Amino acid sequence: MLPPGPKLPRLLQTAMMWTRPHTWATNNQRRYGDVFRVWAAPSGWLVYLADPADIKTVFAGDPAVYHAGEANSIMRGVIGDNSVLLLDEKLHRDRRKLMLPPFHRDAVRRQTELMAEIADSDVARWPVGREFAVAPRMAAITLEVILRTVIGADDPARLAALREALPKVTDMNLLDVSSMAKPELLRHLPWRGVRRRRAEADALLFAEIADRRADPNLAERTDVLAMLVRAADENGRAMSDRELRDQLITLLMAGHETTATALSWTFERLVRHPELLRRAVEAADGDSTADDDYLDAIIKESLRIRPVINEVARTLTQPVTIKGYDLPAGTLVMPAIGLVHASAEQYPDPERFDPDRMLGVTLPPTTWFPFGGGGRRCLGATFALVEMRVVLRQLLRGVELETTDAPAEPQRPKHVTLVPARGARIRVRARRPVRTPAAAQTP
Repeated sequence: MLPPGPKLPRLLQTAMMWTRPHTWATNNQRRYGDVFRVWAAPSGWLVYLADPADIKTVFAGDPAVYHAGEANSIMRGVIGDNSVLLLDEKLHRDRRKLMLPPFHRDAVRRQTELMAEIADSDVARWPVGREFAVAPRMAAITLEVILRTVIGADDPARLAALREALPKVTDMNLLDVSSMAKPELLRHLPWRGVRRRRAEADALLFAEIADRRADPNLAERTDVLAMLVRAADENGRAMSDRELRDQLITLLMAGHETTATALSWTFERLVRHPELLRRAVEAADGDSTADDDYLDAIIKESLRIRPVINEVARTLTQPVTIKGYDLPAGTLVMPAIGLVHASAEQYPDPERFDPDRMLGVTLPPTTWFPFGGGGRRCLGATFALVEMRVVLRQLLRGVELETTDAPAEPQRPKHVTLVPARGARIRVRARRPVRTPAAAQTP
């Protein structure tokens, strides 16, 4: 027996799910409680979970019963059959183990200087004295980080081609989204342009893979692609070109727009809180562990109050009982990130943007989980958090931002993400003097 839920026509429920996901989930939670069901095409019945105890059951549950890869299969048409996001059980464990080394903290730390350089180069071109949407700038920065640190592209011509081609794959319109769920549509005339754009991106990625395999200095390279080319399982098997391509597209999809959106929300929040912005600038100008901690707290609180993704999903491979409800095999259970992050029980005064609540605490993985949880937690979570801190610091060092009393920007769904409806509009009052690194300062 499924839990209670709205009795609206399925078409209307689907429309609400795709156009107003957070409002739709919040209204249903208010009416039906922390476990409820809705219908959404193309997936069918979705059972939302907003009680951390139930979410723990899912995250700690048998991965043979709770299939995350199967739940993500709607993305197969873009990220490919070999993507770590689409695998389950032993295949997933083995592939994840193979992919983890590039995302260990030490490996990520080696990329921070390049991340800072990319942020500095972009902020130097920001306009002064007029309002603009910062979201496109965040997208440009995070794309460049992917190109330079993950793909490791360094040929100027190919870098330019990748900058042009890859956003056309990830910034999807209705045709793109429909063919992502049903790849067979690509054989038909209306999707010819989609097929061409994906083929162009693939050709560039395969060229990078070929270059990396042929690089005599492969062993010394620190980009993620080089590390994946070198990786091999306990039997000595390395990933094929197609497998590498699928992982690169996966990392692009999971780490480009999501990180850009998280940074955009961070600026949207800061410019509406003058005292917090002042403290953020002070932390950006500092070099201590406490300064890093405060910047991290800003990012974590932004991810709490404006989660980029509203929920994660698992497909049940066999019947499961949760909260007294017998859920049949094939049901999608949805740990609800947005509902838990907005819970007054977990976060007093949840609508208040308060980075201090993130200082000096260990966040339970069932009450703060913007990167998912359990064995399927995003393997690039450390990379993303470090990247966001580095970029936030460099941008705050580069410009002085004006605060605003404009209303908060609403959340607007864009594919599976929730973005600022107006692009997170900000205004630069002035450029800040170039800061000399502490190590280079004369006593």
